[in-house]
Amino acid sequence: MTEEKGERIAKRLARAGLCSRRDAERWIAAGRVVVNGSKLDSPACVVTPSDVVVVDGQPLGEPERTRLWRYHKPSGLVTTHRDPEGRPTVFDKLPEGMSRVVSVGRLDLNSEGLLLLTNDGELARKLELPSNNWVRRYRVRVHGEVKPDALARLEHGVTVDGVAYGAINATLDRQQGANAWLTVSLREGKNREIRRVMEFLGWPVTRLIRVAYGPFQLGTLAEGAAEEVPGKVMREQMGEGKAVLHAKPDAKPAGEREKDQRVAAKARKHKLADDKRAAEAKKAVKPYYAADGSKTEAPTRAKPHATRRRTP
Repeated sequence: MTEEKGERIAKRLARAGLCSRRDAERWIAAGRVVVNGSKLDSPACVVTPSDVVVVDGQPLGEPERTRLWRYHKPSGLVTTHRDPEGRPTVFDKLPEGMSRVVSVGRLDLNSEGLLLLTNDGELARKLELPSNNWVRRYRVRVHGEVKPDALARLEHGVTVDGVAYGAINATLDRQQGANAWLTVSLREGKNREIRRVMEFLGWPVTRLIRVAYGPFQLGTLAEGAAEEVPGKVMREQMGEGKAVLHAKPDAKPAGEREKDQRVAAKARKHKLADDKRAAEAKKAVKPYYAADGSKTEAPTRAKPHATRRRTP
């Protein structure tokens, strides 16, 4: 007789997409999980496929296949399933038809941009691990006149109100009057890290958009939209297929790419104008026929000499 393979109850709940393993432990402590008719009071429980697990009075279904989505979070939503203050949440505004999902990390209320979502709490935990060494990249608008030398010092880390933050790569894209746009990249991603560091430097953040989380990019995904990551791509990023892909280390910051695009667009505009003028000039030249009827170039006419007036 083959012995059934078991797993810890917190992992089982996470794989079912109900919550993360840490949240599962809190649910168990709150008495929300029942196994084979007995309410659990400790996460030190191993369950097998034949065990009956009930959460909040609802039987736990079989785990779905693992799925991952890119979501463009709008500003004004909190990244939580239940908000004690009654504010709208990310999960209230997801497109219809999506599975029950958990987020990979968080974006605060006023932040926007790329948020990864998955129906597998175990995958969410793996994607959040610092050992992935994945870069989070942001476009940040701040108020104030930015000094590039102050940004450069952030590469060595900074301590704000007793909290030590690791290396931050920040570049000035453009200064627009009293505001400036920056591209900021970091690997730690502590709570409100960018806002606190910029405030410490005297530049309050007025807009913050996450554009990349490791190899996953926001791209042109519309605000409020969600797009599933193909299974093959997801497996490659987790090292379960081909070699894990990483964002190109030599990729230019968004501000530099925008500048290059503007220069290229201006060059294309000038070329079109030159081509148009050349076509019009060619069209304006009338054909010249020689005495024998053959088509040839018109002879160059000498300019008439200016007539001098005689002095009487």
